[in-house]
Amino acid sequence: MKALLLYPLFPKTFWSYDKFMKIAGLKASIPPLGIITVAALLPANWEIRFYDRNVKQETDADWEWCDIVILSAMLAQKEDFLAQIQKAVQLGKKVAVGGPYPTSIPEAALNAGAHYLILDEGEITVPQFLEAIAQDQPQGIFRAASKPDVSQSPIPRFDLLKRDDYLMMAIQFSRGCPFECEFCDIINLYGRKPRTKEPNQTLAELQTLYDLGWRGSVFIVDDNFIGNKRNVKRLLEELIPWMKERHYPFTFITEASINLAEDTELLELMVKAGFYAVFLGIETPDQDSLQITRKFQNTRNPLIEACRTINQIGLLIYAGFIIGFDGERIDAGDRIQAFVEETSIPQPMLGVLQALPNTALWQRLTQEKRLLEGFGGLEVGDQNSLMNFVPTRPIAEIAKEYLEAIWRMYEPKSYLRRCFQQCLNITPNPVLQQTMYFPPGKGLRLLAQLLWCQGWQRRETRVQFWQQLWVILRTKPQFLNMYLGLCAAGEHFWEYRVLARERITQQLGFDPLTMPTPIERPLSMAQK
Repeated sequence: MKALLLYPLFPKTFWSYDKFMKIAGLKASIPPLGIITVAALLPANWEIRFYDRNVKQETDADWEWCDIVILSAMLAQKEDFLAQIQKAVQLGKKVAVGGPYPTSIPEAALNAGAHYLILDEGEITVPQFLEAIAQDQPQGIFRAASKPDVSQSPIPRFDLLKRDDYLMMAIQFSRGCPFECEFCDIINLYGRKPRTKEPNQTLAELQTLYDLGWRGSVFIVDDNFIGNKRNVKRLLEELIPWMKERHYPFTFITEASINLAEDTELLELMVKAGFYAVFLGIETPDQDSLQITRKFQNTRNPLIEACRTINQIGLLIYAGFIIGFDGERIDAGDRIQAFVEETSIPQPMLGVLQALPNTALWQRLTQEKRLLEGFGGLEVGDQNSLMNFVPTRPIAEIAKEYLEAIWRMYEPKSYLRRCFQQCLNITPNPVLQQTMYFPPGKGLRLLAQLLWCQGWQRRETRVQFWQQLWVILRTKPQFLNMYLGLCAAGEHFWEYRVLARERITQQLGFDPLTMPTPIERPLSMAQK
């Protein structure tokens, strides 16, 4: 078989870093790990051509050459994903699809004309698909009745990637999360019992990247890296000498629950292994909202103190926040802004709550008859979609607070101040000379573009940029790359906040930032 593997385009999103990628001479932040793992599961005698359409698009000759088109997608890629299915069908090609989007909403791929749906996790369902192909079955839907043992997963086909076009590489150590957050679809897709690879298996993946010549950042894309703390510590204890022997060729970033701050041993192991940053799902500083959404792990200890602990051990913090929870009190956006300012988290990802398919939130709202059809996240798939359900307070009020928070947090001076303060808050990592690396040949270009944009062209930040840069050079030179990278990312976010305003205005039919403040309405008894 001649298989054309395609990864669809992303629209402009919070994480697309469009302007940053442009000034750095890059195409995408991380590669699509799922589909290159599927590539490793395909028979050795299959011919494979792979294109991440965000990096380079396939040609007409590729379409003519192939027997089958294989696509993987997340919800945000819906538009291009469905378009590529339809194109393949029009050209008379067989189409197989998988990934989180078709796994959650298979009807969309079927309606677009896909022949084979390889759903759930590929270690189980790709062999089912291959058996159907061998038996000349014209179509099929392949699902897993259980979760696979990821210690049997193959090394992803990193060799298929145009590696120099990415900001960082990606590996996965575990799947699943032990917690029960009502809005999260990870536990639906991958279960509440975290399954991990073996340490030697992960080291083999890193060795593959090392042998291919990659040097720089590696994103461990687990949805909760510390879901199985015992096995994570086993990995880190073997990763530390591996990194030391190779003179620290990589730096690591991952996602974790905030109870990471409760485990000093784990934090110290991460720093010794070369971790420089972690993404935390903070969601909201409102304790009552955390209780309602069942994010109990965020209620055990003060969140601000947890962030300070993680900074002091030597890790940069990225974080996610959500507005629109049931029972949420007015001015939730202001409280999120205050939390971000106090912790100096430079890039807070703020989104409006969405009820994702099959989550506990989706099921509850379905029972309460509050879901809205034809509106919300399933249509846009980004953080700035209004909720796809009837909220417990006026939707215009939520939209206004969301936009005000985005607008103020990503005001250029405020953003640069947080970038600067976050770097000052972090304790230097003794094993890393620089806390963030850029792909070979990209660093000088980024520096030149940044000095021009923020050091000269952008008058409102010119003095602030040079003053802060001088302090970093004088007091924390090992954080220079981190500081410059965070500053450069601001070029994306300053455009993104305008896009967020346009999208929300389009959905509401008016610009909520023009609404009077405060919104006049009777106070509830609870608020009184």
